[in-house]
Amino acid sequence: MFVVENSSHCKTVTPIFIKCAASEDYSIIELQGDLKSHSGTEFEGKFIGDLHYTKQGQPILIIGHHLLYGKEVKMEKPLALLQKGVNERGDTEYSVRCVIRQKIIFKTRPKPIVGTS
Repeated sequence: MFVVENSSHCKTVTPIFIKCAASEDYSIIELQGDLKSHSGTEFEGKFIGDLHYTKQGQPILIIGHHLLYGKEVKMEKPLALLQKGVNERGDTEYSVRCVIRQKIIFKTRPKPIVGTS
């Protein structure tokens, strides 16, 4: 399961950060295309879908009735995940929560999940 940690009202790419269960590392999920809500609500803090791995280690993302196959890649330039805070003097300061070195890319079209009846 993953949840969008931060959102934006502008039309820029919003990174989706996930914490890997096996370690203290974080990754970024990169989707090709748009993720839209039928109700028009924001995704911040909402459940989006389930992230699973096959026995071979390939990531699978399930969003609603759609299945996406992805791959893990090492990022060319690592990113720092910062946390904004205020120190005892009232000044704004940023602390590094972690360094993100890998991302999970989903670039193929989603496949519909069809039930048997």
